[in-house]
Amino acid sequence: MGGESGCNLCPRMCGADRSANEGFCGAGAGLKVARAALHYWEEPCISGTRGSGAVFFSGCTLKCCFCQNEKISEGGFGAEISVERLGRIFLELQEKGAHNINLVTADPYVRQVKEAVALVREELAVPVVYNCSGYQSARLLRELDGLVDVYLPDLKFMSRKLAGRYLKAPDYFEVASRAIPEMIRQTGGPVYGEDGMLKKGVLIRHLVMPGARTDSEALLAWAAKNLEEGSFLVSLMSQYAPAGRAFSYPEINRRVTTYEYEKVRKTALLLGLTDGYRQHRASASGAYTPSFDLEGVLQDREAPVIKRGKGD
Repeated sequence: MGGESGCNLCPRMCGADRSANEGFCGAGAGLKVARAALHYWEEPCISGTRGSGAVFFSGCTLKCCFCQNEKISEGGFGAEISVERLGRIFLELQEKGAHNINLVTADPYVRQVKEAVALVREELAVPVVYNCSGYQSARLLRELDGLVDVYLPDLKFMSRKLAGRYLKAPDYFEVASRAIPEMIRQTGGPVYGEDGMLKKGVLIRHLVMPGARTDSEALLAWAAKNLEEGSFLVSLMSQYAPAGRAFSYPEINRRVTTYEYEKVRKTALLLGLTDGYRQHRASASGAYTPSFDLEGVLQDREAPVIKRGKGD
């Protein structure tokens, strides 16, 4: 995972020898997955009517104190599977009607993911979505060039103080502000299918946080000024609810108020960021967090057989 110097895929550059130890992200040498199932709670252009084929990987390069998926991001829950099994999972989700294959926090396993996609590329007829934190290094993004059809990055904080306190990554914006333009370069502007589903492009997600309204407005202003108009979509989310270790941070141990969210929403509109999605305030709960129970991960006797060529 990174050669003689150890793992260097993510901006942490922790240098871990993952054949012997876990990296900062919590990942070791194996490919670890916690859930693979149809997911209906992404943006409409991702989930559609049949669901997104979401594959949730274990581990994460950030340490968000409010993570709703803490069981897998920091708890390490998941099962180790082979690259071949991951390829079969992609095909199983496609057979179930998934609009796309949605790779959720796959950063630690990008090279195994590449191998799995290569195994099933001729049979995979749906887009590949890379669902990520925005904290991606240039090195990792180069690994993904040509593999990903749709990037679904977060854009969390501009403030080094907030990013350091809540994500343990003071350099978050420095990294994300370079990563997102590269994602746009790779995919180009949004392209929709006849069914209204996003086939190519970048959809930037921003979660409005309690007490951080001015930081949200600064992020939106940066996007409007520095990213080409029409080259990306914005999803402004109001779903924050205290989770994980957020209960230990009094200032975010509450939901976002209607006033806070509406002020940010109006700022987005004034900046011309009208392409995308705005969440209803009723979504501010933990109801959209999936159960992590290894659904769809382990071998299914009825799993599709990967075709390896006429002579095999």
